[in-house]
Amino acid sequence: MNTNREPLFDDEYTGDVPTKRLLAYLQSQRTKDVKIVGVYCTYAPVEIIRAMGHVPAVLCAFSNTPIEKAEAVLPGNLCSLIKSSYGYIITDTCPFFGLSDAVVAETTCDGKKKMFELIRSHKPMHVMDLPQIPDEPEALDNWTNMIGKLIRFLEMQFGKAADKERIEAAIRESNMKIGLMNRVFDYLALKPSIVGWQELYDLFFVAQGMSGKEMLPVFEDIFRKLDARLSDGYAYRPETWPRVMVTGCPIAGDAAKVFKIIEEAGGCGRCPGLMHGNETIHARV
Repeated sequence: MNTNREPLFDDEYTGDVPTKRLLAYLQSQRTKDVKIVGVYCTYAPVEIIRAMGHVPAVLCAFSNTPIEKAEAVLPGNLCSLIKSSYGYIITDTCPFFGLSDAVVAETTCDGKKKMFELIRSHKPMHVMDLPQIPDEPEALDNWTNMIGKLIRFLEMQFGKAADKERIEAAIRESNMKIGLMNRVFDYLALKPSIVGWQELYDLFFVAQGMSGKEMLPVFEDIFRKLDARLSDGYAYRPETWPRVMVTGCPIAGDAAKVFKIIEEAGGCGRCPGLMHGNETIHARV
C-alpha cells in the first residue's frame, strides 16, 4: 500500500486548524470593503447573501470551552450547541462573529430564539421564521415572504440591491460548487479510500465561505492531486478497515475527536456533510 501523497492543501495553514484558512479568507474580503454576514444554520439562504455581493460566515459553536460562561445566563440543561454559540459571543472569542457586519438567524428551536433575543444588541440581526409544518400549503408562501424580508433587510443594512438575475446566478454558482464537491465524494467512495477525514474537513471549511467561482481553481488543483494518488496506488487506510459514518451538528471542533477515536480503534471515519446554507451536501460512504 502506497502511503505517500501530495497534500490537498499546501499553504501556511496546512496541518493547522482549518478555521484559520477560512478566517484569513474572510479578513481578506474585509480589506476589499466586502460585508460579512454571519449565519448559524443550514436554512440561511447564502445565495441571497452572495447575490448582493456579501460573504457568509458560519458562526462559532465548535467547543465546550465557553459553555461555563454561557451557563451563568442560560439554563444548564439547554442544548450545548446554543450554550457554546452564546458563550463565544459574550466572551468575545468568536472571530467570525467579530468580523460579521450583520447576522441572519432562524427560529430552529426555542433555545435559539432565546439566544437571539440576548445577542440582538451585539449586531444588526434578522430572524427568519421557519415553517414549522413544511407540508402545509401555506408553508411555501410563508418561506417566500421570509426570503423577501431578508432581501429587504440586507438592502437597508448595506445599501445594495439584489435583482432576480444576480440571485439566479448565485444559485447556479452554488450548484456548480455542489457538483464539484460531489466529485470529491466520488473519490471518497473508492475502496480503498484515497482521501482522509482531516482533508475533507479542511476542504469543507474553506468552501463554506468561498464562492463557487473562487473555489473552481482550488477544486482543479485538488482533482489533479487526487488523480495522481489514484494512479500511484495511494491508500489513506487499508481497504479492510471498516468505514464509520459520523453525522450530527456540528461535525467540527471538539467533535473531531470522534474521528480520531475511530481511527485509533482501526476504523475509517467519514462525515456526510459540513457545508451550510442551501449548499449542504452528503457523501456516499
